[in-house]
Amino acid sequence: MTGAASRRRGVNVLGLDLSITATGVAHTDGSWSTIGPNVKLGDERLPVIVDHVERATFEPPGARPDLVVIEGPVVRSSAAVVIGMVHGAVRLYLLDNRIPYALVTPATLKKFATGKGNADKTAMAMAAYKRAGVEFDDDNQCDAWWLRQAGLHALGAPEVDLPAAQVAALEKVDWPASVIARHGQEVGA
Repeated sequence: MTGAASRRRGVNVLGLDLSITATGVAHTDGSWSTIGPNVKLGDERLPVIVDHVERATFEPPGARPDLVVIEGPVVRSSAAVVIGMVHGAVRLYLLDNRIPYALVTPATLKKFATGKGNADKTAMAMAAYKRAGVEFDDDNQCDAWWLRQAGLHALGAPEVDLPAAQVAALEKVDWPASVIARHGQEVGA
């Protein structure tokens, strides 16, 4: 099923793999891109990233996301403070615009995509290729694509078939109850 087919079913999901250097975006229309603001901008990269996310929430017209799925930060990394700033800026934009979002931990995303919570970037890309025949320019796009797929599964509009055990990994996610109720879906069911 293509991104266009999922929109016809009334479900729009945006996937975001947030980073200060290269944010992966899986758009509601099924396409993907990377936001790579100039490093020389320093902290001024934050509004650049938010501007791109804002455009992604309104393009194409009529495709405002029902849900944004974001990869949760790794709090034990050396980049935790910077990633936290990006998360804060993007989440504030989403909250201000009443766009619901869910956080998916890296281990949960990997288990959903590959069946293994410790899968590497190559395994994630291979799983996307095997399941949907898609290839990416970078691992940020791949992660964003899988985040979008997780949201589509949660809302009952999957684009890829996955084993039940992999879909069950999504039961660990704290999905916005209002969005799940509106789409009449029980995650992992």
